[in-house]
Amino acid sequence: MNEITYSPASPNDLPAVQALLERCGLPSEDLEADQIEHFVLCRSGGRVVGTVGLELLGELALLRSLAVAPELRGGRIGHELWSRALAAARRLEVRQLFLLTTTAEGLFLRWGFRRLPRESVPEVVRQTSEYGAVCPSTAAVMAMDVGRCAPGQGPQVNG
Repeated sequence: MNEITYSPASPNDLPAVQALLERCGLPSEDLEADQIEHFVLCRSGGRVVGTVGLELLGELALLRSLAVAPELRGGRIGHELWSRALAAARRLEVRQLFLLTTTAEGLFLRWGFRRLPRESVPEVVRQTSEYGAVCPSTAAVMAMDVGRCAPGQGPQVNG
């Protein structure tokens, strides 16, 4: 098996990130090179096999594009990516994380997110392209208070 590594994304990584997101059935059309500054990538054999990002919105952030190549799922890569995104959110003094999902609500509930009614989402989040145009209106909107997850605790996963 190839060595698994994690590293920050660079603008040159955009095509590989978009290809992985498309392969995983996640939206990528609104991502631009300058937006992946706060993304973490997982590589195996030099190719991008996992990604997650933060879209900073002042004290708030949108968790974006958590994806793992299908053949590597179940190996805790997603958990490690999420742990790194949470650590980055803390370093950047993000108070609250938001996300939209059509497929992974149960996973995010286990990691400490809660579902929100769409009308209670702050305006700055509503104005993102992911909220307003990319994700369907049927996507679950979820939030987490970053400070409620104790430092070092990391996300909680059953099993």
